[in-house]
Amino acid sequence: MTTPAPPSKSTPGRRVSVAAFVAFVIVYLAVIQGLGFLLTRNEEISYAAPTDVNQLWRSLLVPIAVSFVLVYAAVAYLRWWRPVWVDDRPVQRWLIVVPILMIVSIVVVTDYQGLADHNLTFVLLLLLTSLLVGLTEETMFRGIGVTCFRSNGFSEKKVALWSTVIFGLAHSTNLISEGPTAFVQVLTTIVAGYFFYIIRRRTGGLLIPALVHGLWDFSLISGLTTPDHSYPLSILAIVTMMILAIVLIVRRKHIEPHTSETSHARHEASNT
Repeated sequence: MTTPAPPSKSTPGRRVSVAAFVAFVIVYLAVIQGLGFLLTRNEEISYAAPTDVNQLWRSLLVPIAVSFVLVYAAVAYLRWWRPVWVDDRPVQRWLIVVPILMIVSIVVVTDYQGLADHNLTFVLLLLLTSLLVGLTEETMFRGIGVTCFRSNGFSEKKVALWSTVIFGLAHSTNLISEGPTAFVQVLTTIVAGYFFYIIRRRTGGLLIPALVHGLWDFSLISGLTTPDHSYPLSILAIVTMMILAIVLIVRRKHIEPHTSETSHARHEASNT
């Protein structure tokens, strides 16, 4: 059983309302989508499926790099470095299964042969871009988002729910380019977002979920980088998500530490 840390004191730095966070998400999405549109409007590039370095930097690297700067400017302005990067609300030990199974899936799903068909520059740039995606999105939603909801007094269940739902809905902007098929992406992103939230709490911070997120995207994109090439092993990523979702639903009462309420009560009593 994991021994929980005392609940965090009031969040240092500036206060941000939920409405302000949602507004910032909209600006963040406008930057990514706007830059992506401007840089690829004369190109035929499938979503998250670059086939060469030119398509990669236009469709992914530049928009993500600019959004990364935007997100970390916000963290600096809010002075939220510690609450964004450090999580003092652990979950039970058995939940280490979440990052472990996702890492196993990454190793199996990555299309090594497809990557071998490209030059080393493309592969390294794809890896860098994927890691930058993981770091930027985790900072935005599991960093700023989670901190915002906690600082506004949301229960941890609601923190998990709303930070995850907003993360999923943020990907609905792909409806513009991908059409109704993007609904499936929204649903799978919501599920994946909850996994990353669990990983943040289980590992005590943002670094591991950011790395897992980035490598997860890298493994999926690797199977899409060769034109007219199907990669059936990618279905294993969906199978992994289904297995984890079932396990978390079945054991949903065994996620929070058993002594969390007692610890919280003692903390509150010590402050009265």
